Amino acid sequence: MADAAAKLAPMIDARAAIDAIPRSYNFAADIIERNLKAGRADKPVFIDPRGSWTYGELAERVDRFGHVLRSLGIRREERILLALLDTIDWPTAFLGAIKAGVVPIPVNTLMTEDDYRFMLADSRAKVLVVSEALLAKFANLIGSSTDPLRVIVSGENACGHRRFEDLLASARPEPYTAPTTRDDMCFWLYTSGSTGRPKGAVHVHANLRLTADLYAGGVLGLDESDVCYSVAKLFFAYGLGNAMTFPMAVGATAILSPDRPTPETVAAILRRHPVTVFYAVPTFYAAFLAHPGAPKRADLKLRYCISAGEALPPDVGRRWKERYGVDVLDGIGSTEMLHIFLSNYPGEVKYGTTGKPVPGYDIRLVDDDGNVITCSGEMGELQVRGPTSAVMYWNDRERTRETFLGEWTRSGDKYAQDEGGHYVYCGRRDDMLKVGGIYVSPFEVEGALCTHPDVLEAAVVAWPDDDELIKPKAFVVLKSADRTCEELARVLQEHVKTTLAPYKYPRWIEFRAELPKTATGKIQRFKLRAERETR
Repeated sequence: MADAAAKLAPMIDARAAIDAIPRSYNFAADIIERNLKAGRADKPVFIDPRGSWTYGELAERVDRFGHVLRSLGIRREERILLALLDTIDWPTAFLGAIKAGVVPIPVNTLMTEDDYRFMLADSRAKVLVVSEALLAKFANLIGSSTDPLRVIVSGENACGHRRFEDLLASARPEPYTAPTTRDDMCFWLYTSGSTGRPKGAVHVHANLRLTADLYAGGVLGLDESDVCYSVAKLFFAYGLGNAMTFPMAVGATAILSPDRPTPETVAAILRRHPVTVFYAVPTFYAAFLAHPGAPKRADLKLRYCISAGEALPPDVGRRWKERYGVDVLDGIGSTEMLHIFLSNYPGEVKYGTTGKPVPGYDIRLVDDDGNVITCSGEMGELQVRGPTSAVMYWNDRERTRETFLGEWTRSGDKYAQDEGGHYVYCGRRDDMLKVGGIYVSPFEVEGALCTHPDVLEAAVVAWPDDDELIKPKAFVVLKSADRTCEELARVLQEHVKTTLAPYKYPRWIEFRAELPKTATGKIQRFKLRAERETR
């Protein structure tokens, strides 16, 4: 019998979706033209602080930006770096470059000057398109770039450089599309660099369309009536699909905000706009639930809520469902695979798991000796096979060969499969603990801690005791800082002992005001582990 996911998810033939993309193909031209042909020229595609922008207006801006690049002498396959906040200028520059055959590289707006120096040199970018608020981060890099660098500033004051809006106004909206193929290099995304230098994952034109067809279509079934908002920004693989590719693929509308997403700012957006599809990360869902000013259920129009970035603690998902009446669909994706490839499905949510494969993707678990695991309950590294894998890390053959194993891509995550076929997250490969020779999942211990009513979030890492034996240590953020005390630490330890096998309890608990995180909200456990060396 077909499982519930197959019954409730939209019917999709993954092979047909892949085969439907012709050899001669340009993603930007496809995504824009299909909406214009469907009669959506006057329909809003994006809403940002400057106003509402229609599909027709976006199409003209994209063509104008393509003309800007050609007038600057930027040729096909040359790269441009985008350091942009989420406004209409982001999809304008991204799609405008792709349509012109130029390769855009959106970068994390929270990186350091040293990171940007490396990315500019590594990519050999010819143009920097940067938001006015971020320009100071590049002040020392613009004149010292190895390659001549043209600078375009999005904002009111270009500070002596070319102004984005002025260039668009003076450009011709030429309907030019570069003669690209589905396998041509389309755009890059740099990984976070948490384990060394950032890696430039190279994606092709077909990948963007396939994430929309296979996940947004095959799992969510989005349609043109949806209004989407993503806490994760457009420069992330997760946010790129959430706030641009997916809504545009079906003619829907997306809300863009350049502001840092906090419970207060997001609550205001959800009250102001009839958002039906909401994307966030687990730490944000937890913070939103703890926020006293969070909207009530009656204030919202939510149809789907999606989580990725890290595994969703079961208690957070259940409490969200109780408060807002909508399940959180937990899933996992990666920069290398572009978007979610393993997910819970509408109507078949099993909290504590990451669900089942998205149509078009295959999953396998591999043990420490490289053998494929066939028994349920046994933990191994998750590897994925699917049509949206990056083709390589730019200029990094060694790490390319470590990650991309023929058709299979290593995720770096440890998983087990339960008897129902759902995949259960155990932790990052580098984060796993061995206590007394037995693997302990930090995520499992964190989840147990987070079921205590005083705990907002927690991170568990390996820590040596006086005999240099590894034991779990927990860093805990409380909902109320004034509750911090030794007695509560003992209470939390006993709480874990009654929830999990006793040997898994954290031997030490350290209270923190906050945990180190990436811009997507992922907890940076490696920074906590590094503190061992300084104590």
